[in-house]
Amino acid sequence: MSVNFQDSRTKANLMRAFAGESQARNRYTFAAAQAKKEGLAVLERIFLYTAGQEKEHAEIFYNHLRQLSGKTVEIDGSYPVDLYEDMKKVLQAARHNEYEEYEDVYQRFMQEAAEEGFQEVAASFRMIAAVEKTHGDRFQKYADYMEKGRLFAQETKTAWVCLNCGYIHEGPEAPGICPSCRHGQGYFVRADEALAPFI
Repeated sequence: MSVNFQDSRTKANLMRAFAGESQARNRYTFAAAQAKKEGLAVLERIFLYTAGQEKEHAEIFYNHLRQLSGKTVEIDGSYPVDLYEDMKKVLQAARHNEYEEYEDVYQRFMQEAAEEGFQEVAASFRMIAAVEKTHGDRFQKYADYMEKGRLFAQETKTAWVCLNCGYIHEGPEAPGICPSCRHGQGYFVRADEALAPFI
């Protein structure tokens, strides 16, 4: 069934997605600032890395609305308030929100776009939903590390990389202070996790 874009559910869904991604970007920027205050540079960088991707998602959805330039799109929506003192709870809330987008919101938006004949928009919702799952998985992994007291420790010897200077330490725990640049333990990450979220 082909629907006029101006009268479509897809138009409103795109604006909801744009608003949601924009808010996620801000929430993650705020979380990054909180992590920085707590000396957790590794979490700060994960939140900033994810915030950058949310900005790109917002731009993709916004660009699908280009034909409405100069008009106003009215929507309703509900968005989370995730203000926690405990960084583990911040990570868990972020995970929950990412999985909700992946499992529910963007699946529904994708289906409605396809039903209305907007296949390119449906593809954007499908691809971005898959990315949101990877965000949720990453937030869950770091929440689990915190839950188990393993953010900077492991049961076996591993390589730890300082995100500031690149120093590599081998052992079951990251050093309390980098012996090379003197930055705190919060700058260390497992070597096998040192690339994508920290570039």
